[in-house]
Amino acid sequence: MVLVSTSAVTRDYDRKAELTAFDETKTGVKGLVDAGVTEVPQIFRLPSPQNQNSDQELNLPTIDLEGINEDPIRRKEVIEQVKDALESWGFFQMVNHGIPISMLEEMTKGVVGFHEQDNEVKKKWYTRDQSGRRRVVYNSNFDLYSAPVTNWRDSFLCTMFPDPPQPEELPSPCRDIMLEYSRQVMKLGSCILKLISEALGLDPNHLLDMGCAEGLAVLGHYYPPCPQPELTIGTNDHTDNDFITILLQDHVGGLKIFYQNQWTDVRPIPGALVLNAGDLLQLVTNDKFVSSRHKVMANKVGPRVSVASFFMNYPKNPTKTLKVLEPIKELLSEDNPAKYRGTTLKEYVDYYRAKGLDGTSALLHFKI
Repeated sequence: MVLVSTSAVTRDYDRKAELTAFDETKTGVKGLVDAGVTEVPQIFRLPSPQNQNSDQELNLPTIDLEGINEDPIRRKEVIEQVKDALESWGFFQMVNHGIPISMLEEMTKGVVGFHEQDNEVKKKWYTRDQSGRRRVVYNSNFDLYSAPVTNWRDSFLCTMFPDPPQPEELPSPCRDIMLEYSRQVMKLGSCILKLISEALGLDPNHLLDMGCAEGLAVLGHYYPPCPQPELTIGTNDHTDNDFITILLQDHVGGLKIFYQNQWTDVRPIPGALVLNAGDLLQLVTNDKFVSSRHKVMANKVGPRVSVASFFMNYPKNPTKTLKVLEPIKELLSEDNPAKYRGTTLKEYVDYYRAKGLDGTSALLHFKI
């Protein structure tokens, strides 16, 4: 495969043909790096070079979850911290979250193992089928044909709940750890959703009863080292299409959040996990909690590996996907009317995927 590089004449550049050629290799960005690419191909190029540095040095809130289930006073303090973080940042880091560091390391190794296995084995998992029929979806850029710029990233996605896969349905390099890690993340996510419910002044089970933790999709991202990182991006500026995301990131870094009109780094803390509010949480809380824009920089160092766990209402019963998501009535008043129309998870996700990661929020489409 020959991908157009910088020195090529732009008028001869056929983006669709280049995307198709890249897609058909089924080896993703890692395949390019393995082939010894020294220039970023045209499909990955941003309109203008990225500033690799942060606009400002601010520290994302870090919340210590130690003792929240034993000490009511500590729990109240943490609920207040969660409220403050989600109202302003839409993000926070968590320590003492209950998942052992050894398990986090094992999960990261599992993602590396998947992406670095033999290409012919890995290609068997490659697909662009987003219907939900495939238990594991591996590809490079879910929005390859709709996004304005191809991202320097390969990913695989596994739907882990509500119907956990059989071990043989998962790739062997991450099979056992994926099942165990998902169980632990589901437990942690349910705990956090209770804290968020209380932060909203609601019953602790309110968001769980709405189905916010019925479904869990786990994405294993692999960002290969990039020869010209300033010319491309690991993941475009975007917001998440879920209720909450729990992110495990390795030591390499590169995640940035848009906060107070500037980009700021999320520095990796060993053993910590990052939590952020997704679009669906912003919708049901009527903008009380924010789904913040974020992106991942390309890097000369790598690979960077991250594991993103998305909490959505993927119910076992397909008819329940038609459940309407709308601002929670208890949060509305004459002074704070609904800002969004009702939508279903399917309508929201279909719109989000068709739009791609283009730097705009899908929420705008659902504003009243």
